[in-house]
Amino acid sequence: MRVIIVDDEFLARALLREYLAEHPAIEIVAECANGFEAVKAIAELQPDLAFLDIQMPKLDGFEVVELAGARTQYVFVTAYDQFALKAFEVRAIDYLLKPFSRERLAQALDSARSRTTPPEQVEAVAQEAARRNGPLERILIRDGARVHVVPSSSIDWIEAQDDYVQISAGGRTHLKNGRMAELEQGLDPALFLRVHRSYIVNVGAIERIEAASKDSWCAVLKDGKRVPVSRSGYQKVRERIA
Repeated sequence: MRVIIVDDEFLARALLREYLAEHPAIEIVAECANGFEAVKAIAELQPDLAFLDIQMPKLDGFEVVELAGARTQYVFVTAYDQFALKAFEVRAIDYLLKPFSRERLAQALDSARSRTTPPEQVEAVAQEAARRNGPLERILIRDGARVHVVPSSSIDWIEAQDDYVQISAGGRTHLKNGRMAELEQGLDPALFLRVHRSYIVNVGAIERIEAASKDSWCAVLKDGKRVPVSRSGYQKVRERIA
């Protein structure tokens, strides 16, 4: 079984490496000190199993699963038990609470050997990982081998484009795979409004509302962008900025 270890703490990686060395059938193909390294390693090496820390800087363990998808199976490793439910919601093989014993690790390996993921669940793993309790604080956008981390509060507007969404933030635009409705569910409703079937805007980015024609309006944003506003969207905007 080909395995990678992902943890921002060197001693934690060293301990797991020591425990795994007692299992001849395990081949450690990579060790990663952060989430970005993990996403790259999973894409390039396609390991069978990843031991994945949850709390890491820049990208946490759940965000790694969101970006890397279900090409591998995951065992989450953390010192905090409040993440246990979330770990199993993303269909993790197991959840190891630090400090764990050699015997507990062996149980996790047994679970990984005996478990196979049905094809219909492959994409569901990444989708579940993207869901959060509470509004999204940041949006992850893949651009080839690069990953952009966009703070949600910096987003000015979002436009639906078939199976993608175009996101404008900080004067730059990004294209992200996904549906508008899925993204809308994760955004803070105190900050964002769906003003049109194809547009979501940050309320704080609205400069003014102009009438475009009978029963249609246009939101002029602070960056100069003009966004169509539907009748129902107009009512939402009026209630919010009145």
